[in-house]
Amino acid sequence: MKRTTNRRTRVAAAAVASLFVFAACGSDGDDTDTPDAGGESSETESAAPEGDGTLTFGSLLPETGSLAFLGPPEFAGVDLAVQEINEAGGVLGQDVVHVRGDSGDADSGIAPAETDQLIAEGSDVIVGAASSGVSLTVIDAIQAAGRVMFSPANTSTAFDEGDYAEPDLYFRTAPSDILQGAVMANLLIQDGKSNVAILSRQDAYGETLVDEITKNLEGAGSSVAATVFYGENAQSFDSQVDEIAAAGGDALVLIGFEETATIIPQLITAGAGPQDIDTYFVDGNTADYSPAGSTPLPRGTLEGTKGTIPGADSGGEFQDRLLEIDPELDSFAYAAESYDAVIVSALAAVAAESDNAEALALEIPGVTTEGEKCTDFAACVELLEAGEDIDFDGASGPIELGETGSPTAASIGIYEYDAKNQIAPVEYIEGQI
Repeated sequence: MKRTTNRRTRVAAAAVASLFVFAACGSDGDDTDTPDAGGESSETESAAPEGDGTLTFGSLLPETGSLAFLGPPEFAGVDLAVQEINEAGGVLGQDVVHVRGDSGDADSGIAPAETDQLIAEGSDVIVGAASSGVSLTVIDAIQAAGRVMFSPANTSTAFDEGDYAEPDLYFRTAPSDILQGAVMANLLIQDGKSNVAILSRQDAYGETLVDEITKNLEGAGSSVAATVFYGENAQSFDSQVDEIAAAGGDALVLIGFEETATIIPQLITAGAGPQDIDTYFVDGNTADYSPAGSTPLPRGTLEGTKGTIPGADSGGEFQDRLLEIDPELDSFAYAAESYDAVIVSALAAVAAESDNAEALALEIPGVTTEGEKCTDFAACVELLEAGEDIDFDGASGPIELGETGSPTAASIGIYEYDAKNQIAPVEYIEGQI
């Protein structure tokens, strides 16, 4: 049987008015090309562009900068996927290769130079960046070079809008903040919060989350006591903290990165700390704040503070495999999404029978939607080689990539800090976008 080729010509997503439906499990949604009576794709087939025979992954992930705490689990996810692919025989008869790069921060100037180097070293797929702001500084260069950009952690809605709304070479395994914003608002409402203050960094990430949380809170009848932004390079937060303290909210959503460790003590001094007002974090600042963590705070400071992180319950076995890669890991945030970005890309290369980036990009959505379910690289390859269409479900949960390269179904975890300022999952919510 000849496998029907899955092209990036997809049915448009549902209207914004029905963007997310919370459910016990995700559902398949993308269409594949309809074969004609002879069993061939109705689309005119052409020979796949040739690559150099070796599928090369370049990782553009945060070794430095305000999201550096996300670097270790993301690099470990890439390394684990590469290891498992090669143990299963590689891609197209060759081991896949991983070249590391540092994304830094959006204003550091590191990412563009690192991107140029990754391209020069033959990267077919660049895994990264983690920060939406960083990705926006390099996405055009990556696509102009004809390489795939596959982020494990971009959540800004900007990648599904404007020039990026059309099918291209950009993909992500993290859901847009449409979903995280809805889950956060729902969590606040479930916790009985009706007058929420929001303190956020002012960048593509923070502004999107603020918009989505506010929209969903107000849509449910709750109000926003104050929305206060600070510059992403701010050195002082005094005026913003004073404004939050004066707002009189019954909850605080703090949207930030590593600067959170500086802001929290100031909030405490102003009488608006986590023990004064119920506080909620998002994925950008749900770090380990224990004495042994990367950004320590006094014990008990964050006890009871909740946070949201995109991703499913990847289970202890997956985390054990990650710890074999990096025994020093104290966070697993976005490790599963990084792992899945590599596995999906490798499966797409097998489906395309080419390591050429533009050829495998055509296959990426199709290996995540409609077809025979499979959950590991070797089993999925066996199905592909038997001529079957596949639907890969990864360590990060349902992926279901849509026409803009973003997940149309995903999971968000709700977490809570203990007395040691360490975070642990409470529950996971799956939804469609």
